[in-house]
Amino acid sequence: MDDHQWLAGRFEAHRGHLRAVAYRMLGSLSEADDALQESWLRLSRSSTSDVQNLGGWMTTIVARVCLDMLRARKSRREEPLDQPPPDAVADRARGIDPEQEALLAEGVGLALLVVLETLSPAERLAFVLHDLFAVPFDEIAPIVGRSPDAAKMLASRARRRVQQREVPDADPGRQRAVVDAFLAASRNGDFEALVAMLDPDVVMRSDRAGVLMGASALVRGAADVAEQFSGRARASRPAIVNGMPGAVWTPGGRPRVAFGFTVRGDRIVAIDLLADPERLREVELA
Repeated sequence: MDDHQWLAGRFEAHRGHLRAVAYRMLGSLSEADDALQESWLRLSRSSTSDVQNLGGWMTTIVARVCLDMLRARKSRREEPLDQPPPDAVADRARGIDPEQEALLAEGVGLALLVVLETLSPAERLAFVLHDLFAVPFDEIAPIVGRSPDAAKMLASRARRRVQQREVPDADPGRQRAVVDAFLAASRNGDFEALVAMLDPDVVMRSDRAGVLMGASALVRGAADVAEQFSGRARASRPAIVNGMPGAVWTPGGRPRVAFGFTVRGDRIVAIDLLADPERLREVELA
C-alpha cells in the first residue's frame, strides 16, 4: 500500500467525525459533503510526514474549509427570491439515510440553525469546535487568526446566544395542540386569541432568506408577533419540523418556508422561520 492509499484509508476512517464537524459548522448536509471533498483535495496535496495527530490535522483542514465557505456565504450578494412572501408563513421532500438521521437527531434543531445563522463565521467555528467537539482554544486560535484568549471570547459570545434559546415542554401533544390553535386563530384573524397564546416576551426570528422574502429578522413581544400572523396562515400546513411541532408553507407542493414553535406551558415563547432553500432540503419535515 502506497502513502496515498494509506492516507485515503485514514480519511475514510475519520469521515463520520469530519462530516459531523462540517454539518454543525455549515448547517447543510450537502455543503458538508462539499467541504469534505475540498478537504480531501487539500489533504492529499499536503505532506503529513511531520503530523503527529492526523485526526486533529484533518479536523483543522475541514474547519478551515468550512470557515472559508461561511465567509463566502456572508460576503456573497444575496439575490431576491422569485416567489412572493408567504402568508405567514407534509411529507418529506426526499428520503434521509440513517447517517443523515443521526446527524439531524443530535440537537441541530430548527431553532439552533436559525441562532447559528446569526453568529459570525469565527464565532460559529469557535463554538462548534470547542463546545461540541472539545477542540482546545490553542488549536482553534490559528484557524481563526486570533490569540487563544480571543478565540475563547468568540466561543463565549456564541455560547451566550445559543443558551438564550428557549427550552420547550417535553409533552409533544400539548405543544401540537397549542400550535394548531395558534394557526387556527391566525387563519381566522383572531388577534386577541393570538396574543393570548403568546408569551409576553415571545421572540420571532428569521434567517436571511426569510428577511429577503419580507419577514423581519427579529420581532419581540406578543402584540407585535401576533400582528405578523393575524389573518395570514391560510396557506400554511401543520408539520413536524426536525421533530418539533411546526408549520410549512408549500406553494405547488414544495416547502418554501418552515416555522418551528417553542411552547412552554400553554404559550408560545419563540417562533423560528427558516426559508433558505438549501437548508430546507436538509430539515426533516413530516
